[in-house]
Amino acid sequence: MAEPAPGAAPRPWLAAYPPGCRWDAPIAVTTLGELLDRAVARWADRPALEYRGRRVSYRDLGLAVDRLAGGLRRLGVAPGLPVGLLLPNTPWHPVCFLALAKLGARVVHLSPLDARRVLHHKLSDSGARLVVTTDLPGLLPTALDLVEAGVADRVLLGEDAAWGGEAGEADPRATSLSSLEAEPPAEWPSVSPSDVALLQYTGGTTGLPKAAMLTHANLTATVDIYRHWQDGSVLAEGEQRVMGVLPLFHIYALSSVLLRHLACGNEILLRPRFDAGTALHDIEARRVTIMPGVPTMWIALLKHPDAPRTDVSSLRACISGGAPLPFEVGAKVEALLGQRLHIGWGMTETSPAGTRVPMAARLRPGIIGVPLPGVDLRVVALDDPSRALAPGEAGEIAIRGPNVFAGYLNQPAETAAAFRDGWFLTGDIGRMEADGTFFLMDRRKNMIISGGFNVYPAAIEGAIYEHPDVNEVVVIGIPDAYRGQSAKAFVTLRDGAPPLTLDVLKSFLRDRLGRHEMPAALELRNELPRSPAGKLLASALVAEEMARSVPTQESPPA
Repeated sequence: MAEPAPGAAPRPWLAAYPPGCRWDAPIAVTTLGELLDRAVARWADRPALEYRGRRVSYRDLGLAVDRLAGGLRRLGVAPGLPVGLLLPNTPWHPVCFLALAKLGARVVHLSPLDARRVLHHKLSDSGARLVVTTDLPGLLPTALDLVEAGVADRVLLGEDAAWGGEAGEADPRATSLSSLEAEPPAEWPSVSPSDVALLQYTGGTTGLPKAAMLTHANLTATVDIYRHWQDGSVLAEGEQRVMGVLPLFHIYALSSVLLRHLACGNEILLRPRFDAGTALHDIEARRVTIMPGVPTMWIALLKHPDAPRTDVSSLRACISGGAPLPFEVGAKVEALLGQRLHIGWGMTETSPAGTRVPMAARLRPGIIGVPLPGVDLRVVALDDPSRALAPGEAGEIAIRGPNVFAGYLNQPAETAAAFRDGWFLTGDIGRMEADGTFFLMDRRKNMIISGGFNVYPAAIEGAIYEHPDVNEVVVIGIPDAYRGQSAKAFVTLRDGAPPLTLDVLKSFLRDRLGRHEMPAALELRNELPRSPAGKLLASALVAEEMARSVPTQESPPA
């Protein structure tokens, strides 16, 4: 393996790499249009998508993309033009996404779960005036509302019936995508790997989100990075069936499900939403071999009554990402599946490749593994991000590689602050052990300083998850007159569990946490706030606590 260049950070993780896997494998970059064209040429007759019982071949997917691109170009879509996609998991998503990519346009992902204010911000900030949606329930009225509000000019509507669904809502104010289809351009626009392909909004759970500018090179590099990671049994390209329930408007599903597996010639079972019963049926009846998921999905599968008797023998790789998976939950999922989960870490800004835990590694709470091929990681001092820390020291994780984004749209100051010496400062606090294995401790903004000690909510959450009655938990910092801050736990309980008191919880945690980490408050809830991608939102609870602490303004005396 290649040694670090002079002045580069040492890479102790090289020795921990799985046999036959090379960190220094050459990472290829191209455009998304070229990625699709190569897949169509190689896998033409293979099924690319399965949706509502209908299979779409690579050839037919390529034709649909090219014909829609022809119609969009006649409509005036040109290189650099931002276009909003308000789409759930339907074939219209990959067709529209790839058609826009081939034209050099910039996709702006809009979540169907976004609040009205957030949708308005994303369109105004990105400059997108054209919105694409579908006629599945609730989406068209939302898109038309954007036009009524003046933040969009035109709505294009993809009919679900075109892919085997039933006829849905229609409105003369929306233009049918099917009616736009035309011959592909005689000459495609010039598109470079360095061009921005995607404006992916991130953060903003207590404020407005900012757009990470992801280039064609970032996204295609991520695909190649994933392909070069080999650990355990080799999954032959063109022979896998991939569960496609994660939302494609999220970077995790876009890169690691859609783009990666289209490039590999695999079949994606595309589902509009996640349902635990349907997922178990797909695994057993349709013989799913690869299942990417997020913690909330795994928890739902564990709770489903059919899970213990479902035949999961077809599964060859199960991946958990999108958010940290509590250690105890992961152990239960692995017992259910009869195999190790593939666990890693990444961010929207890294497209989202970052790390992967080698299958031979000993699992411990917080482990995120080693950097993926072509990706460099280091831990830097919180007070001086130019200073790399020694193994074992806690600091901020910094990353660099061909997958790291080009910056934040319209945010030069934020972009400048996010980088130091060519490294992206992730905001995640972690440490690297002597063997190059990285551990995640928490988000820097989540860190609680209690009595002068650094307290990490993720560590407290992991301990609380060990309680048999706990379903989900979020821990945040709240003001404490004595310590400055202390921890508060928000908990949902399993069905039928008795009420949980703070004293009972503290007793359970006595041997699991230090005194400075012990929660000072507990609040039981029926449900916890989530992001559109299903992540538990600590920031929403922080905002609630801040609102509670604001004194009520009394009317002045008459």
